Amino acid sequence: MPITTIRTELRGDGLTLVADRWEPASAKKGIVLLLHGGGQTRHSWQRTGIRLADNGWCALAIDARGHGESEWAEDGDYGSNAHARDLAAVAAGLDEPPVLVGASMGGMASLLAQGDHGIGRALVLVDITPRAEPGGLAKITSFMESGLAGFDTLDDALDAVVAYNPHRRRPPRVEGLRKNLRLRDGRWYWHWDPRMITYRENTDDHAEVREARARAAARAVRVPTLLIRGAQSDVVSADGARDLLELIPTARHIDVGGAGHMVSGDDNDLLSGGLLDFLDGDVAYTHEVTTTDYDSPHHD
Repeated sequence: MPITTIRTELRGDGLTLVADRWEPASAKKGIVLLLHGGGQTRHSWQRTGIRLADNGWCALAIDARGHGESEWAEDGDYGSNAHARDLAAVAAGLDEPPVLVGASMGGMASLLAQGDHGIGRALVLVDITPRAEPGGLAKITSFMESGLAGFDTLDDALDAVVAYNPHRRRPPRVEGLRKNLRLRDGRWYWHWDPRMITYRENTDDHAEVREARARAAARAVRVPTLLIRGAQSDVVSADGARDLLELIPTARHIDVGGAGHMVSGDDNDLLSGGLLDFLDGDVAYTHEVTTTDYDSPHHD
């Protein structure tokens, strides 16, 4: 029986989030929340979500606030703390602690939510650590700013994506980009709130505060943790990966060869394979959901 995509709505911290849900045909091993990076949408996780469901996991890929079909924040709050509060609200509405799988922005939100609230049974960070490379972050910001004026055609948007990531093994297709863009007044615009770029917590002068916050959250993590890093990432260096393993001594780390920061797009099959190995080897069948487990911030 084919896995079907079910559109659903979830309650975040004061706003509505839209998600795609994939249910396994066999007995469920658990729930996996899939969180995308800044400027992306839930559709970046589609292949992974279907593969997880094929292997017995219920998967939920969520549009972050201000992205895709989710509501935009009235106050323009798009800091990592707000995204983490959204995750805590989503988890509170589930019948068991989920596995948190977050890429880039979604990974930082997952780290903070786990460190602060202990909402998950496991944590997977996709090319994000407390120690991020300034050059890589600046490149992302520059790419996002370059699209604020919109594009004449979808092909122009495709050219911009290819220029940002010229070494991607599997170039994106126009049909896939269409889900992330909206046509307004004859031009194509990325479908995310542009206030995200200028929100005070996301600016360069808050970098040290963000890192200190993330490091404190990492030290509080007590669940099985995996870092999936793009071997060619310009955001997470080998030193950054080692730093995370020092902050979370029980964590482990794998590199995806040939992939950059956008691991899920660069090599989704390898990412999904490494994720499944971790879930089935370190998470599945090993966790009994109890009130104590779910409510304790640090699972001590």
